[in-house]
Amino acid sequence: MPRYKLTVEYDGSPYVGWQWQETGRSVQQALEEALARFCGESPRVQCAGRTDAGVHATGQVVHLDLSRPWRTDTLRDATNAHLKLMGDAVAVLHAAEVPAEFDARRSAVKRHYLYRILNRRPQPVLEARFVWHVPGPLDAAAMHEAAQHLVGRHDFTTFRAAECQASGPVRTLDRLDVTRIGDEIRIEASARSFLHHQVRSMVGTLERVGAGKWRPDDVRRALEARDRRACGPMAPACGLYLVWVDY
Repeated sequence: MPRYKLTVEYDGSPYVGWQWQETGRSVQQALEEALARFCGESPRVQCAGRTDAGVHATGQVVHLDLSRPWRTDTLRDATNAHLKLMGDAVAVLHAAEVPAEFDARRSAVKRHYLYRILNRRPQPVLEARFVWHVPGPLDAAAMHEAAQHLVGRHDFTTFRAAECQASGPVRTLDRLDVTRIGDEIRIEASARSFLHHQVRSMVGTLERVGAGKWRPDDVRRALEARDRRACGPMAPACGLYLVWVDY
């Protein structure tokens, strides 16, 4: 039974998140239905990281098993054809056959996320679903300074959702960089794994620093508090992207 690795892009706006849910259509549902229409099977796809409702991906990775071999370009193109026919905002960018022991989630060694803030007075029109619009001025340099307090191995209880199912709050954050390009502030985060809502919670806290309502050192104190109540407001899902996964 051949195993395939797919790299997937999607606009998370119309979906209830990655995982199948009774409350609405999910990315996983869209992809599995397209695959079923193409190959006549009912494959289950496993992903590198389950994204929340409204979160996007430019490099989500999944794996699936099929009962017979397919050319990888056929697998990609036929799946995309059915996704398009169903009106889904999902596309398979690449398909490759991989060893049976490959696991999209467990084999991953690092995940990379991007958060986009549009920092200008006028509201976005073309990218309203893809950025967090913050009209007031933000100091990206102060946000970057504050972000460095979070890099390294820490107890991230402050930045962890109450419903997080991880076995513990300790994670190693390899990178948290804040840069400005014109009106856009880009926050890039890399780690082997993240807690539920960790990135959005960190971004919301850094926005407080950029707005001048917190000092950079206040982020260190929030981290050390190990208390969800010490966190800033959580940033909205629309600005977050799963960009790439390393194996």
